[in-house]
Amino acid sequence: MKQTIVLSIAALAVLLAATIGVAQVTDKSQLKRYFAVKPHPDPNAGASMLKDSAQATGLTVWSYSTKASRNGTTYKGTMVGADPNTSNTTTTITTQVVPIIFTIGGTTFDPTKPDSTCAGGKVPLTLFKQSPLLKKSTYTFNGVNVGKGQYTDAFQRANFWSLVQANGGKYHTNLKPVFLKAITVDPGTHGQIVYTGGCEALGGVDSNWWDSYVTGTIIPSLASQGVSPTTFPMFMMYNVVIYVGNPSNCCILGYHGAFGNPVQTYSPFEFDTTGAFDSGDGFTDAYIAAHEVGEWLDDPLGRNPVPVWGHVGQVGGCQNNLEVGDPLTGTPAITKTLKGYTYHLQELAFFSWFYGAPSIGAGGLFSDNGTFTTDAGPICH
Repeated sequence: MKQTIVLSIAALAVLLAATIGVAQVTDKSQLKRYFAVKPHPDPNAGASMLKDSAQATGLTVWSYSTKASRNGTTYKGTMVGADPNTSNTTTTITTQVVPIIFTIGGTTFDPTKPDSTCAGGKVPLTLFKQSPLLKKSTYTFNGVNVGKGQYTDAFQRANFWSLVQANGGKYHTNLKPVFLKAITVDPGTHGQIVYTGGCEALGGVDSNWWDSYVTGTIIPSLASQGVSPTTFPMFMMYNVVIYVGNPSNCCILGYHGAFGNPVQTYSPFEFDTTGAFDSGDGFTDAYIAAHEVGEWLDDPLGRNPVPVWGHVGQVGGCQNNLEVGDPLTGTPAITKTLKGYTYHLQELAFFSWFYGAPSIGAGGLFSDNGTFTTDAGPICH
């Protein structure tokens, strides 16, 4: 069966209702900003993923079973790394970062070259290399110093803070970045310029074409360079977003996906400097990658079930998966300055927000920057 990138039903309905009307626009209020997920097509992939992990032929993952206080139902899922209930060790996952150079409508979008117009003369790829997603820094979440680490490692420590502390405090899940040679892509009729009102044009590619190209062509071609089910390849798209079917249905800024057996996880993401999506909340540079890496970490198959929640963040209706970025999409960014550049990181929701109080997260709250002070509450309708 052909798999497509999916949003929550409610978010997709809003996106498809957008009325941009033409391919190129200058009013950024017409651009919708969403994240997506491509769930593994096999609902039983979690079991095989755990088996492959144990046999060292797949990604390092652990499983959980929890009774949700929100509805009294027991849920099971799979996450990346070691089990914080029992572990006091560091898990390191190799992530290949693959810059994508797009040529769309005569415009080249190249993350490997200095950009004097939108990035102050800096090289976008270098900015990402030096970002808090890949470099360690000290974090304090909800008044609690959770130690030094990459952003999503610090989030995961905060996410399970009471368990981390009880087991000795040395729990970490790190990314080991490997930077591969840039790949040049000309999407032809599957790409268009979608916005011209920022400091530079914003390119777009069709969702189904792009995902098929990533999974069917790019990932297989990188096997000789180490990309495999044991690693997490990320595809850096510079000022290029994803639309659904046509540019009037824009914009998906990033997604994480899974396919195959053994399971291969991956994530294309935009590194944005155009300002097209920043409404004063810091929705720029590393914000998108923070969303996707956090969601991959806690829901690598896109299938971890939770009690139904919604009407918050990018979700206008209801959804029932453990996507830690979606309920806080649009929340003002967490900022971190490294090497003179101020990065923007999305706040992420804790495990306890989805399944219910009491919180096992840092500060007894339900997200890593304190926006959620209670769990998701009554079952969504």
